[in-house]
Amino acid sequence: MGKLDWYIFKKFIGTFIFAISLLIVVVIVFDVSENVDSFIKNNASLYEVVFHFYIPFIPYFINLFIYLFTFISVIFFTSKMAGHTEIIAILSSGVSFKRFLRPYLVAGLLLAVCSFYLGNFLIPRMDTVRREFKSKYMENLIKSGGINIHVQIEKNVYAYVSGYDLRYGVGYKFALEKFDNHILEYKLTSDKITYDTITNQWNLVNYVEHRFLPEESIRRGKTMDTTLMMYPSDFYFVKEDFEEMNLIELNRYIDEQREKGADNILPYEIEKHKRLASPAAILILTVIGASLSSKKTRGGMGLNLGIGITITFAYILFMEFFRVFAVSGIISPFLAGWLPNIIFAIIGIYFLAKAPK
Repeated sequence: MGKLDWYIFKKFIGTFIFAISLLIVVVIVFDVSENVDSFIKNNASLYEVVFHFYIPFIPYFINLFIYLFTFISVIFFTSKMAGHTEIIAILSSGVSFKRFLRPYLVAGLLLAVCSFYLGNFLIPRMDTVRREFKSKYMENLIKSGGINIHVQIEKNVYAYVSGYDLRYGVGYKFALEKFDNHILEYKLTSDKITYDTITNQWNLVNYVEHRFLPEESIRRGKTMDTTLMMYPSDFYFVKEDFEEMNLIELNRYIDEQREKGADNILPYEIEKHKRLASPAAILILTVIGASLSSKKTRGGMGLNLGIGITITFAYILFMEFFRVFAVSGIISPFLAGWLPNIIFAIIGIYFLAKAPK
């Protein structure tokens, strides 16, 4: 990289670090003021607040807004360069606009790689600590599955409990049914079930085992220990537990649930494609920002920032818009993750064509 490349690269990265650092400080101050009552009420220590919540919170926050602040940083320092006629001088010296974009793309690629690592590996590992703190002192993330809980634990195998007590790990009025070509071939019922974490077996109290195929038979008993392809977590849910899964774990979980024939994997697929698409958005918004703000305008930096912020919030709106469509089953999770990028890539090509040559 030449002097020009280093000059733009340092301005890009420096502006981004300054902007995101400033906002992190502001957000943490506001967050502390909002949650300090919960910390005091639940006797959270200063060490836990700092190292179990806010330190893990920083990379989470950076990755949440990385494409937004990448875009704003590009517009901010590029508009200043255009206002000082630096870009006119660079292009007049024979440097093409595509060559001018090279350091932008290098810096954008660096931030995209950082975003991919943060979102898919570092943040899930740190979120385990942050979510544990949040569940203990702020909001219980483990929620009861309610009453009359039905789950599919294997293909053609369904389990039911009338209720599951999270405090004692006990399920009531349990039933397990196994079908063969939509014909019930086996049913197991019991008044109460508990899970033994040492033997990884379920204990059934007052059970009835009813086989329909190949010959009908009924067996009753007081207690029985048996291994079933289900876990206590099947009867309750952890709010947004995919936040603790890295990309490999997320793919494995989706595959396992798909093999079971479960129908609750949609949020996980949406999260997966969102994580893969977000880094690409950084490069797309970098090109749009550089193309948009490289021309000196009468409105100056303020006009460019206004247009840039509008485009950024339009991107966020599209993300949420398509996510809702994916949750409703109207479009696939893949399209929900990548359609905003495709749309804004087309917008980027338009701005690139209009950029000064």
